[in-house]
Amino acid sequence: MIKPQLTHVGIYVNDMAKMRRFYTEVFGLTVTDAGGPPGFHLDMAFMSANPDEHHQMVLIGGRPDEATANVAQQISFLVKSLDELRAMRDRVVDAGLTVRRTITHGNAWSIYFTDPEENTIEVYVHTPWHIPQPMGETFDLDQSNDEIMVQTEALCRTKEGFTTGAARQATMRQMMAE
Repeated sequence: MIKPQLTHVGIYVNDMAKMRRFYTEVFGLTVTDAGGPPGFHLDMAFMSANPDEHHQMVLIGGRPDEATANVAQQISFLVKSLDELRAMRDRVVDAGLTVRRTITHGNAWSIYFTDPEENTIEVYVHTPWHIPQPMGETFDLDQSNDEIMVQTEALCRTKEGFTTGAARQATMRQMMAE
């Protein structure tokens, strides 16, 4: 069975320069290509943090000023550790934005905020546990990693369906093999 993998997100933007700066300076993405094909009416910026992927995000100019809805429900970025999550929170705040939610999903710790054009962004790190979703409870990212781990594991163990992340991955591999 063919199983396409999600590799990139494209969003329409009003201010290409502002959005390029945000995603390069705050997220460290690299602009891999930019412009538009001859005769194409929209400006585009292709961006990636992975040298094996030409683009993981595409910014497309031409979002109507009168648009009444955001162009994405949310855009999510994975980091490797709680320390990286804290660093991203600090970069977001330093960029003049507000972190709106800091929550654990049991299987992930996440921060949520909006980019300069009000698109919801999630930055998250995996936990070593799994509980059925959806679930979200606030936690204090300023606590030590050990404190966060102990509190999150205790929370997860109170939820029906608790298991380890490794056990859930094994179950997912079986589900996806069918």
